Amino acid sequence: MTVCAICDGIGLVRVMDSAGKWVSRPCECQVIERQERRLAAAHIPERYRHCSLDTFETGFKGANPSLAKALITARKFTEAYPVDTEGNGLLFVGTAGLGKTHLAVGILQRLVLDRGVKGLFCDYRELLKNIQNSYNPQVNTTELELLKPVFAAEVLVLDDLGAQRPNEWVSDTVAFILNTRYNDKLTTIITTNWVDLPAGAGFQADKDGAKPARNEETLGDRIGERMRSRLAEMCFRVEMVGIDFRQTVKRARFG
Repeated sequence: MTVCAICDGIGLVRVMDSAGKWVSRPCECQVIERQERRLAAAHIPERYRHCSLDTFETGFKGANPSLAKALITARKFTEAYPVDTEGNGLLFVGTAGLGKTHLAVGILQRLVLDRGVKGLFCDYRELLKNIQNSYNPQVNTTELELLKPVFAAEVLVLDDLGAQRPNEWVSDTVAFILNTRYNDKLTTIITTNWVDLPAGAGFQADKDGAKPARNEETLGDRIGERMRSRLAEMCFRVEMVGIDFRQTVKRARFG
């Protein structure tokens, strides 16, 4: 264990206040320790812990202007939180590899560190899987125990909304989560790969116009129109378009 060289592990330092009196103040090491605890409690995956608003790249070759606009929106959101955001969140919409999760995590980290908020990162598919597992009698964790931190987080990042194939149970669970946070005016930051259009809007008639042919699923198809309408009330939509950053700039290399 490393002992702080400033306070010698005591956690307090003596400083002179504006009136010229010596007073005790918390050492900077205590501030850093509290920040680290809050970040750990946010459960940001290791892969995304480096993500910050300052490291989000928008100037690479072929970058779409929507990426720079998304970054500006993210910065403004952190500056406005919590007074001017009034419990509203952000919905980052776009195809895979555009940096939606990077921005969402960047906002979460900024608010945890600078504003001291209680934040939480949740992968949508993993959360649903854990809830389903809680129904197993051999598992000691209940559904409400899993959802308690989701409901308690001042700022929740719900990553990859719509990734789980929809069914009645999925729809009811998503509705439970989003409606609870909406009613409590808690900030939710969401990312999704699905285009924000009504259910069925991604279908088109075949050449003869006889029957619909699948084109692409929409967010309405994946979470239902009722919940898509709810998102419009609780989140400002941020659309991101362009090429897959991971396939071009960040492609994995060996050797």
